[in-house]
Amino acid sequence: MPASDPETAKIAAALTAAQRYYMQDLTMEAIAAELGTSRSSVSRLLSFARESGLVDIQIRSPFDRGLDLEQEILARHRVVAHVVRMPESISDVDRLERVAMTAGRLLGRFIDANMVVGVAWGSTLGAISRHLVKKPTHNSTVVQMNGAGNTQTTGIDYASEILHRFGEAFSAQVQQFPVPAFFDDPRTKEGLWRERSTRRLLDIQSRMDVAVFGLGSPFAEVPSQVYIGGYLDAEDYRSLSADGVVGDIATVFYRGDGTFADIELNARASGPNLDRLRRVARRICVVSGVQKLPGLRGALAAGLITDLILDESLAAALVREVPEGLAAGAPRRLR
Repeated sequence: MPASDPETAKIAAALTAAQRYYMQDLTMEAIAAELGTSRSSVSRLLSFARESGLVDIQIRSPFDRGLDLEQEILARHRVVAHVVRMPESISDVDRLERVAMTAGRLLGRFIDANMVVGVAWGSTLGAISRHLVKKPTHNSTVVQMNGAGNTQTTGIDYASEILHRFGEAFSAQVQQFPVPAFFDDPRTKEGLWRERSTRRLLDIQSRMDVAVFGLGSPFAEVPSQVYIGGYLDAEDYRSLSADGVVGDIATVFYRGDGTFADIELNARASGPNLDRLRRVARRICVVSGVQKLPGLRGALAAGLITDLILDESLAAALVREVPEGLAAGAPRRLR
């Protein structure tokens, strides 16, 4: 890239400002004098350096309860947790946004060149996609993990916006999966899964190095897209209730004890078989809100998570002692 390129010049200026400010303790006024610009311009350069990933700021507090919670989660569940501190009094909408912002800034640590990254659509992934920090990679692919169509929409616009943001952030090729979230008949799914065009996408999914997903839940204050977007009808809800379902990953359902075999709706779901998902080397779950505790316990019991990004209240509830008989998180009756 030529040195005269405006973007290159901006990156070079931001790097210089960041090095002077963070490594040499110069004031913004001193940096402005060196660069022959204004203090406000230096402030904008420092903001750009943080937002573009040139600068990665970490805070380590000896008083941070989040560190203790992370260690407890690691000891109990063998999962690396990133606990996002915040007041307990904030709404679940703001809670999700703060967790998503943290996730967007952390994902670059896990995604690199020559990787296949599986992305599930949903409320959480939509929020994360708005906060991704750019990290150019080479020969990487972002693939949609599950279809998004239903009787009201193809879901292509909704899912493609999330995938596009991931692809743009990591300079990755994007592979959409233009099939329904749920088929009306399992035999239709079986037939389509034999088609070469579908097999190509399924093959890409089978080579995922990283999977990024939220946890769907019918109980959350911020409703999961699959439960409010016209994907399920009354009979589906009765079926999920009868099967003891507490949540889903990429529209594939599981119970509170981590089992997912013989859940009727999974035969019609377009998301990845959860046994296959467990073979992905890094499985990053982003979740917020204590209402999702039953779903989180079920996903951990199923061994579906290697890395967990969650809010402090949910983390505290996860490690808190649970009364006997409720450890799996018994679900409320679905509507």
